[in-house]
Amino acid sequence: MTEFGNYLIPCVIGLILIFGFFRKVPLFDTFLEGAKEGAKSTFGIIPALVGLITAVSMLKASGALDLFTAFIAPLAEKIGLPPQVVPLMLLRPVSGSGSLALVDQIFSSSGVDSFVGRVAAVMMGSTETTFYAIAVYFGSVNVRKTRHTIPSALTADFTSVVIAVLTVRLLFGGV
Repeated sequence: MTEFGNYLIPCVIGLILIFGFFRKVPLFDTFLEGAKEGAKSTFGIIPALVGLITAVSMLKASGALDLFTAFIAPLAEKIGLPPQVVPLMLLRPVSGSGSLALVDQIFSSSGVDSFVGRVAAVMMGSTETTFYAIAVYFGSVNVRKTRHTIPSALTADFTSVVIAVLTVRLLFGGV
């Protein structure tokens, strides 16, 4: 199976080149045009990404994440969410790499097979880096007004968090 995978991409590229050749498509010109569009998209989303990365860094460095976590923890415990995963719930919509670092800390302190570790793992798999995705996708097409996108996406993230706790309790038993 590994050998098949090694040849799959070159075969697909070869088929595209053969198909383009027989259809008389100017392959190199088409490739350059696509590369130009890709570069334009990349440069178009850079300001949004820089702003997002700056905001995440400021949130962590200022201690605002810890303060907000302490504020939300009692409410989270009422819905059955372990307090150790509250920072993950808050950071996941903003930063994928930051939330991955938090999951690593949770695994180190609580264990991978603990209730907390399992909830964190399910949360990582079922939630989205909402603000990153919006910055990239909306920024690439210059959409400035997100309208209902952010509230809808954050509602979906919160629902995923609640369902993660319920799923882990149902499948593995809870604390």
